[in-house]
Amino acid sequence: MMKSQTIKTGTLLQRMRRHRESYLLMLPYLLFFTVFTLAPVVVAFFLSFMEYNMLQPPRFVFLANYIRMFLEDNVFLTAVSNTLKIAVVIGPVSYMLCFFIAWVINDLKPAARALLTALFYIPTVVGGAAWAVWRLLLSGDQYGLLNNILMSVGIIYEPMAWLTEEATILPVLIIVQLWMSMGISFLSFIAGMQTVDISLYEAGMMDGIKNRFQELWYITLPAMVPQLLFGAIMQIISAFTVADVSVQLAGLPSTNYAGETIVTHIMDYGSIRYEFGYACAMSVVLVLLMQGVRALVTKMLSKVGT
Repeated sequence: MMKSQTIKTGTLLQRMRRHRESYLLMLPYLLFFTVFTLAPVVVAFFLSFMEYNMLQPPRFVFLANYIRMFLEDNVFLTAVSNTLKIAVVIGPVSYMLCFFIAWVINDLKPAARALLTALFYIPTVVGGAAWAVWRLLLSGDQYGLLNNILMSVGIIYEPMAWLTEEATILPVLIIVQLWMSMGISFLSFIAGMQTVDISLYEAGMMDGIKNRFQELWYITLPAMVPQLLFGAIMQIISAFTVADVSVQLAGLPSTNYAGETIVTHIMDYGSIRYEFGYACAMSVVLVLLMQGVRALVTKMLSKVGT
């Protein structure tokens, strides 16, 4: 066993010496990744077993934060429920929508394709301007654009408080988040389709492929498995880390926590209450949940290329 480990270590060192220029070029990124990504994750994991408020030294409490999370904090369970509801809708729907739109506009002329790509990607980057527009659209008085339209056609007879009514908060957040979800996944699908070798389609026609749907199933999807996996991972991250849309539209906290998500709950305890140990414990649970879903989705999509 020791001899095997020594051989592996020696092989790794030899490989690093042989490719030292490549490792040297990687060094800035590795340092950045270690300091700003890996180290915070490791620290958060250890703090999840602590009681820490930044004013006093951390106090080891073992599993107390996790017990409190699942047995005492009803709001956290509400946040988990809301997050899963959002993820179940946003993840698959947004993923398929991104792929379908990319597939439709892929064969357009370059100028038209670039214009449509920009239009679909804009909601992801507009930032604060989008919140102002949505608040104007969903304002809870008669001057709100949506209320005004619905009242003018007789669908409702008094203004709806879309952003403060418990029953409407979560559906509104899902719709807005879905509108904003045409991001990196959409661009990766466009890029993946552009890299598929045209000769594969020509060979497919000779082998009996007769329509675009057969091309999609037998050629396009297997040829862009890496982009499909990358897009799925990005959609998982986006679906499970919804926070800004809830805070900006429904507030923190929202009415009866109807718009609470795991991330907004972490923000509440980490940024407002300064209970960092408890916030880190929730972060660990969120990461494990995302990793579980990622592993399942990756396993499913890996079968596309086989």
